[in-house]
Amino acid sequence: MKRRTFLTASAAFGATAIGFPRNVLAVSAAETVVTILHTTDTHSQIDPLPSNDRNAGKGGVARRATLVKRIRKENPNTLLVDAGDVLQGTPYFNFYKGEVEYKAMSAIGYDAGNLGNHEFDNGVAALAAALKFANFDIVSANYDVTGTVLEGRVKRYVVKTVGGIRVGLFGLGVSPVGLITPDNFKGVTFIDPTVAAREVVKKLREEERCSLVICLSHLGYFEDQQRGDRLVASQVDGIDFIAIGHTHLFMEKPVEQTQPCGAKTLIFQVGKSGIYVGRVDFTFRSGKLSATSARLLDLRNV
Repeated sequence: MKRRTFLTASAAFGATAIGFPRNVLAVSAAETVVTILHTTDTHSQIDPLPSNDRNAGKGGVARRATLVKRIRKENPNTLLVDAGDVLQGTPYFNFYKGEVEYKAMSAIGYDAGNLGNHEFDNGVAALAAALKFANFDIVSANYDVTGTVLEGRVKRYVVKTVGGIRVGLFGLGVSPVGLITPDNFKGVTFIDPTVAAREVVKKLREEERCSLVICLSHLGYFEDQQRGDRLVASQVDGIDFIAIGHTHLFMEKPVEQTQPCGAKTLIFQVGKSGIYVGRVDFTFRSGKLSATSARLLDLRNV
């Protein structure tokens, strides 16, 4: 599929927000709003879901393209990110090995993406080949790819400056044990996500002077707080927002997790298959974060 195909088809679709009106951001001259749009576990779902699915007709990259274009027109200070498991789930992956998925994301205009466990389904070399079609950053702070063909392509973090605000983006990946065939993960070293997060957040805050720190995570959301993203958020200071993947949880609104210092980390997961897109707006006054709001965007026919 070609970029023109995605963007032309997108004209037929739109988006609505659950519980929130469609409106243009209204802010004072002294304020800057940074919008983070996030997806996860899209699993090669290029087309809307088929008629035999409980979410039939929803999703699809064309609708997502229309949504992103509209929001960026409303607020140019917008970043689009993904928390992983872009690959595996439809014949697009079986036949094209990731080319279609990453070309689609590039056409939509993603700024950064994380690595999920299914990115390794065909091995490290195949993942590197697929990533040649991605024109956006791939981040993972706890998958050490040194010495592999992914070195130089997968970064620990990236910094984006939007509206004068420095935004740090980093990724965390789930343990490969029991999820990724050892040969398919060969050469990549898994690092404890809490340890990796502490190190990279400190760097982003102190050396990179980031005013906003976002984690793209494929650890998963668990109520017991003894694993996954709630555990990381409860043990690491300085993460403003975690866009979650892996557990396919459809959250209508985000939750907050208290950091060791008492500050709050916002946590949000938007299910799977590209049915929804999450939106979080961070309002800065005089360069300091002063307010946060979040909503779930439901892609559907209009």
